Amino acid sequence: MLTPLPVPTTFEEVCCVFLLFIAYSTLGWCGEMLYCSIPKGHICEKRGFLNGFLCPIYGHGALLVLYALHGGFRSPILTFLAGMLLTSALEYFTSWLMEKLFHMRWWDYSHDRFQINGRVCLLNSVCFGLACVALCHLIHPWLWNKILGLGPSVTVPLASFILGIYLTDTVLSVRSAIQLSNQMQKLKALQAELKERMEEQREEAREKLREKVRELHDSPDIFEKRLLHSHPRLRSHRDEIIAAIREHLHDKNSHD
Repeated sequence: MLTPLPVPTTFEEVCCVFLLFIAYSTLGWCGEMLYCSIPKGHICEKRGFLNGFLCPIYGHGALLVLYALHGGFRSPILTFLAGMLLTSALEYFTSWLMEKLFHMRWWDYSHDRFQINGRVCLLNSVCFGLACVALCHLIHPWLWNKILGLGPSVTVPLASFILGIYLTDTVLSVRSAIQLSNQMQKLKALQAELKERMEEQREEAREKLREKVRELHDSPDIFEKRLLHSHPRLRSHRDEIIAAIREHLHDKNSHD
């Protein structure tokens, strides 16, 4: 039985919707971990932008689908198609927005056969569509009733407590992302400087460049390192820049 999600009009209802958002964000994180770990045959690095065990994009995607489709269509095929389009649009917009905000590409499907600007790919879109069918026709009716059944005496304090943790995690993660973005910009600037001025640099100047590379390589704190491990594409891009700079410095030394 399909269950439309009502627009909250009271604080208690807002708390229930927020708990629903957290639940779907957590389920999305679990699905992401399975999706990445099964092909590798072992547990992969912790996924997601936040430090906690949740991926907000899945929570936002679930609420978007539930509100836009009024709980889903009676036909699972229509739910699949509409859900696939909605969630793919959300993934594309999120990728674009995060790149504009932090000047970094957090995921890239450019090597996939069917993709759009590396931001969305057919395989993920199909998986999202199937998840939307499970969401609307199986999971949401049961989960929403369970959350409502807890009552305001549980949902309000629980939502307030989780909100505090969620906001703290968001602030820490955004701070780390900004710091990583600044480090990447410095590395790129250093790489450009190296290419332009290497011919006229003396050994003393090159040693200063090596020291800058070491500082940028060792500077990430525990939260920034967690973000790098959670996004292999971003970590790989950063390592490639550092390796290219070090190789250029080494080659120059061997020619001197």
